[in-house]
Amino acid sequence: MIRPAKISEIPDILSITRACAQKMEQNGIHQWNEHYPSEAAFVNDVERGELYVIVEKGSILGTIVVSTFMDDEYRPIQWFTPNGNSTYIHRLSVHPDHQGKGLAQQLMDFAETYSKNHRFVSVRLDTFSQNKRNQRFYEQRGYQKLGDIFFPKQSIHPFHCYELVL
Repeated sequence: MIRPAKISEIPDILSITRACAQKMEQNGIHQWNEHYPSEAAFVNDVERGELYVIVEKGSILGTIVVSTFMDDEYRPIQWFTPNGNSTYIHRLSVHPDHQGKGLAQQLMDFAETYSKNHRFVSVRLDTFSQNKRNQRFYEQRGYQKLGDIFFPKQSIHPFHCYELVL
């Protein structure tokens, strides 16, 4: 079941993202660190009603943020659709113990369906240039790579921006 997250669940959510960060580090992917994702970001996500969790048997197994807010870093990108009517995916995570079971697919299906049902014209996101697995995941879903942005607190490497026109 996918549902909105609660403030009281943020410690569990942070534990999932830390486990994901550790797994990525073990695979040589230095994408998430002590600066990101942060507790403050998740609190903001919950307060804006944009953080969702996937729950099985009472346990949170993963997260996704479906936002209507466009970060300033995205402004230079030449998107396929005009700004102002897109959703933005952030902080997609599935606990490493539950990866490979289709949960990330379910979370993305949810985000895309939500976006269609609310009449948004596209879904936008970024993924780390060194994370080839994530790039394949999004490209197989029909997302197209458009350009690069940088998050200096996270990495010296760029993040690729993708868009799926609905």
